[in-house]
Amino acid sequence: MRIHEGQLNGTGLRVGIVAGRFNEAIVANLVRGARDRLRRLGVDDAAIELAWVPGAFEVPIVAKAMADSARVDAVICLGAVIRGATAHFDYVAGQAAAGCAAVGRESGIPVIFGVLTTDSIEQAVERAGSKSGNKGADCAEAAIEMVHVLRSVTA
Repeated sequence: MRIHEGQLNGTGLRVGIVAGRFNEAIVANLVRGARDRLRRLGVDDAAIELAWVPGAFEVPIVAKAMADSARVDAVICLGAVIRGATAHFDYVAGQAAAGCAAVGRESGIPVIFGVLTTDSIEQAVERAGSKSGNKGADCAEAAIEMVHVLRSVTA
């Protein structure tokens, strides 16, 4: 049996990060977590591209542009959508998730969904570097692992 597993070695890899500016204080922590973890895994800081967009809804189109550019091996999508009193949350969160998933399928490179979708600001803060760790850092690990898994599967 042939087993395909990723590894957490980012040496020589190029990674794009697309970050939604809405809820910027939270998203900035996700970006810091992702960038720090990428560097710790061996990704050269010069091999990391960061694009800020207005919000989570706009993340997929820039993720697609990055994926299609052939300058990156993976794209990490970061943002924070916090539930409010209207249905706006459902539309933004759903479209951001669907859009990022479509970019991954269409481009053939890993597109990691790190847009927080929480019920409260407190939950978002917890996931952006306090009690629940940093989901940006988790996404960085997933990106590196997925690059290696895809390379193994297609070799």
